[in-house]
Amino acid sequence: MNTLAEENYLKSIYHLSHSADNVSTNQIATSLNTSAASVSDMLKKLADKKLINYAKYQGVSLTHAGEKIAVNIIRKHRLWEYFLVEKLNFKWDEVHEMAEEMEHISSTELIDRLDKFMDYPRRDPHGDPIPDSNGNFKKHQLKPVTSVKINESCVISGVRDHSAAFLQYLEKQKLTIGRKITVIDVIEYDNSMIVQTDDTKIHISRDVANNLLIAL
Repeated sequence: MNTLAEENYLKSIYHLSHSADNVSTNQIATSLNTSAASVSDMLKKLADKKLINYAKYQGVSLTHAGEKIAVNIIRKHRLWEYFLVEKLNFKWDEVHEMAEEMEHISSTELIDRLDKFMDYPRRDPHGDPIPDSNGNFKKHQLKPVTSVKINESCVISGVRDHSAAFLQYLEKQKLTIGRKITVIDVIEYDNSMIVQTDDTKIHISRDVANNLLIAL
């Protein structure tokens, strides 16, 4: 049985590994808001359990066993987010912290029944894929709105920033998952963008456009 802290480390390493084959101690410390010394101590424990490959100053990667645990935690997190939004009517900006707690529930039967009860959803409220009971999921390649050309249309399929403030902003602007948008203009001065949804034109910053994702 792994501790809650160990599971959080494995999940963090999994997410960080998407941008680098070997994750650094400092990256993990920043992600988990803890000290590099604390990270080093935990990495030694995880290496002893053969959940990570770890050599000092050479970075960290998950073993097959470690990745399996990380994907299962992510599966539970995203299923709970879907449940909270679709069945209990929470808003998509309200569920992340609740799911952070619920993802550590260990009962496999409960999670499998939850999945079946919701008819096996494939994506969570933020557009992220939900792994199945075997840890398999269809990875989708997403690109930011900044890559869309003027007069090109696209459909919002995900978000890079899951913070409540960002999701609340998108909700207010009606830039939510599944919404079709057309890029009308790119402002040369600051590379901000003007997008149109239905009959409404919205001016969004470069930062917002970078964190708003569309499917390839």
